Amino acid sequence: MEKTLTDHPEVLFNAIKAHPKEFLDTVNEAVESAKSKMAEQAMEDDFKNRKDPDTSKGTTIFGTKGAPITIVEYSDFQCPFCSRGYHTLKEVEKKYGDKVHVIYKNLPLDIHPQALPAAQYFEAISIQDPAKAKAFHDMVFENQEELGKKKEKFLDEVVKKVGADLAQVKKDIKSKDVNDRINADMEEAQKFGFSGTPGFLVNGVAIRGAYPADHFASIIDRLEKEGSAKE
Repeated sequence: MEKTLTDHPEVLFNAIKAHPKEFLDTVNEAVESAKSKMAEQAMEDDFKNRKDPDTSKGTTIFGTKGAPITIVEYSDFQCPFCSRGYHTLKEVEKKYGDKVHVIYKNLPLDIHPQALPAAQYFEAISIQDPAKAKAFHDMVFENQEELGKKKEKFLDEVVKKVGADLAQVKKDIKSKDVNDRINADMEEAQKFGFSGTPGFLVNGVAIRGAYPADHFASIIDRLEKEGSAKE
């Protein structure tokens, strides 16, 4: 058969021409199967090679500190995919409640000119009050288009709305403390291979990109199952 097809490839070509739909369906099925297997292998590799982010200081925690599932998020306030990731994490937090907490880390990309200023504002507010920083974070992502249009004016407006001290924020965004926090986040993201945004670590298991909530759920459910098996 192999020799026949090698010597007379028109046999194969004629068969494809005679059944084009069936051929395309078979090819597409093979491609999807290959993608699925590659994704499964990538997840297995990530489970075996878990990352260990720094959560000791200079981080803003959303949710119940000490929860069994820690999601570290590396994000950019102006990135549209990060906005999608924001809404996905809302779904995850709603489903798992106190079992999950999120640690937000900054990865402002050069292609988004307002990402770094927004990160500076966020960290400056976090010094004052983490709860107000969380409110700022949510409001910026929920009104992301305004960040691009109104820039610093929008950030000032959000600071006032969440009840933070704007004068102090303006002072702190230039501080070494704030910029050291952001630089540390960016260096850590780079160390873990996150070059784009968003990136996540779910108890050290990497997720690269704005995956849907059910992908997070598959990892969290497996982690919970493994945790139960060890107890």
